[in-house]
Amino acid sequence: MTTAHQQESEAADVGGGAAEHLPRPEAPGSASAPRASADGAVRPLPARLSYGLAALSGFLYFLGFPGMDLWPISFFGLVPLIVALRGQTPRRAALLGWIAGFVMTMTGFYWLLEMLRVFSGFPTILCTVFMAILCAYQAGRIALCGWLYGRAEARGWPGAVAFALAFVTSELVYPLLFPWYYGASVHNAPVMGQVADLGGPYLVGLVLVAANLAIAELVKLWLDRAPREAGGDAGPSRPSRPLNRAVVAVGVAAPALAAVYGLVRMRAVDAAVAAAEPIKIGIVQPNLALFDRRNAVKIHLKRTQELAKQGAGLVVWSEAGVPQAFRESAYKTEVQRSLTGRLGVPTVVGTVIHRLPADRNERGVSFNTALMAGKDGEILGRYDKQYLLAFGEYLPLGDTIPYLYTLSPNSGRFSPGTSLAPLEWDGHRIATMICYEDILPHFVNKLVAEGDPDLLVNLTNDAWFGDSTEPWIHLALAKMRAIEHRRYLVRATNSGVSAIVDPVGRVVVQSDTFKEQSLLGEARFMRAQTVYGTVKDIPWYVAAVVSVAMALFTRPESLRLRRAER
Repeated sequence: MTTAHQQESEAADVGGGAAEHLPRPEAPGSASAPRASADGAVRPLPARLSYGLAALSGFLYFLGFPGMDLWPISFFGLVPLIVALRGQTPRRAALLGWIAGFVMTMTGFYWLLEMLRVFSGFPTILCTVFMAILCAYQAGRIALCGWLYGRAEARGWPGAVAFALAFVTSELVYPLLFPWYYGASVHNAPVMGQVADLGGPYLVGLVLVAANLAIAELVKLWLDRAPREAGGDAGPSRPSRPLNRAVVAVGVAAPALAAVYGLVRMRAVDAAVAAAEPIKIGIVQPNLALFDRRNAVKIHLKRTQELAKQGAGLVVWSEAGVPQAFRESAYKTEVQRSLTGRLGVPTVVGTVIHRLPADRNERGVSFNTALMAGKDGEILGRYDKQYLLAFGEYLPLGDTIPYLYTLSPNSGRFSPGTSLAPLEWDGHRIATMICYEDILPHFVNKLVAEGDPDLLVNLTNDAWFGDSTEPWIHLALAKMRAIEHRRYLVRATNSGVSAIVDPVGRVVVQSDTFKEQSLLGEARFMRAQTVYGTVKDIPWYVAAVVSVAMALFTRPESLRLRRAER
């Protein structure tokens, strides 16, 4: 026989339809452990405890993420959030997700403050406000996950499945200024990341989520049974919930299978590497100041000529390594005469190309460009960056409201490129990415599909983030591209971390940060067809559709009955 309190709880509104009996959150002063009711519904944890658990997950997310690199935490860092979400209304679940996301971004992306201060020119206190606003927006990714989960659970769908689908959906569709992926947490444990060639960073993340869900299941079971074992008011009329063995089994099997797959694939890829054509690649890391590049040409010429004498077959410069803007109408001749004709080695050059306006009253167009120069200095190809960095390379609404550039004088005025064609040289095709394009899996998928390259190259300048964890985060996120497409990745950065990454995500050679350095390491020209490169993100978009459907539609009663019979 149910009490009046139970009847009231089971009739609570769940935000968009009372298809499920979802109890209201308990008052802060009530017992902290959720208790199963006679019909199986679960009371959520008290609000304050839930908020604390969500914040804890955000902090654990930060500790397990690249930069801090306590990667084993990624196997359980989401557990507090998962436990806190159970039984919450969709609105409360979204808030809990947002709290976790806000704590994670404010700690993990602390370097945003320096970037905003340097490029906007605004006072530090105002930049702090802008940072908080940006992090509040970025936290919306985890809020979306929480909301989708809350809706699906309220409609009777299995909580573990709902959370997994909501998590991958939020990573896939939520627009971010600085994208990141949970799967990058295991970049220093390459064996766990090899499934990226099957499903990109999303599949790596889901393997970690499975482990978190299994641990959360054990924690929730303990919380459900705690009142009974303590002699609480949950008497014999409220039978204990059985352990969801499927969730635990998947949580154990997924990481184990991923590790086995990783070992097998690493051996197979290493064998392919041994048979591939080698090349010595040099990287010039000039460590130029952001707004003082008087010695740029001198440093690049000297370092490149030294690398040529050491046997480099190809040299790569960083993003806009030579800040001089060359006229688009004559850049091939001008670049060869002033720069590449003196190098003596094929070089990927980072510079700026400027297109003059047809009308004197109009503004010209500038491009953040990578040029392929042959051994004699002739320009063989050009790639213009397509994904521009807000505040750094353009100012949002700046073209509509030009006065904004007066308020933010350090913001650039670049235009995006349009071609995905690779840089071609000596029978090879080089897929080129500039700045954070190398952390966008969908974009690199298009680059590889368009040009079928045998080498991936990235030109970056991370100096605007200061001597922080950002360069290490950038490298960690970029490593996944090498695994996804089983090709070598060469990253040349202005101030570090420059590196050569092999097709299983191991770093062959890397630089220090904020030091002028030259690197020389071996890479291999390779082509490979991977599952992820072929099917791309189609399965994940299907998963997103399923997640949304679960959030909108109540689970059919027949499915519930079948599950109960089992």
